[in-house]
Amino acid sequence: MYEKEEESESDIMGREIWNLLRPRFVIVFLIGSVLVFLAFSSFFQQEEETMQEVHEITHRVFLEVDIDKQRLGRIVIGLYGEVVPKTKISVLYVQGNWERVLVGNESIYGGTFRDENFKIKHSHAGMVAMVNSGPDSNGSQFFITTVKAYWLDGEHVVFGKVIEGMDNVYAIEGGAGTYSGKPRKKVVISDSGEIPKSEWNGETRSTATES
Repeated sequence: MYEKEEESESDIMGREIWNLLRPRFVIVFLIGSVLVFLAFSSFFQQEEETMQEVHEITHRVFLEVDIDKQRLGRIVIGLYGEVVPKTKISVLYVQGNWERVLVGNESIYGGTFRDENFKIKHSHAGMVAMVNSGPDSNGSQFFITTVKAYWLDGEHVVFGKVIEGMDNVYAIEGGAGTYSGKPRKKVVISDSGEIPKSEWNGETRSTATES
């Protein structure tokens, strides 16, 4: 039989050091793997966000909003007339009471028509989309998102985006919004109309939205 060679003092010390470091090495390796995974996830997320389709804003409309008979201010909405022409036409002019103001989700005011398409996503705050009670049940109501609302994609037709006055949208949400949707204060669209292109003052006429 072969006798086991005696280990040198340096070999024994090296093995003991490795036994001490091995659990830490594994932990460091796992942490490093997680960091690499998070880095790649962040990279691909940024890549996805930069891959956006540009839709032209063909019309602009304004809403003058009052809260409890006090003028709040103006909200300007850009409409994607080339993507959803029928939906755009149905909401060019609006006036009346804000029937529901939901905190953290959407603001809604008060014949139906079919869903045109779901090309534009609820990719961020300020997206304007149709209220419905199911497929192909669009009417005269729309809502404005105050957060990214991906769960609404494929369910509601997005036809525009707030390009001015988002602070007023947040003011409506904060001043009149409730979790039940029933406004604490009376919110009224006191005036509305289309803004001629000659009055756009050279501002950007298109905006990027997720495809």
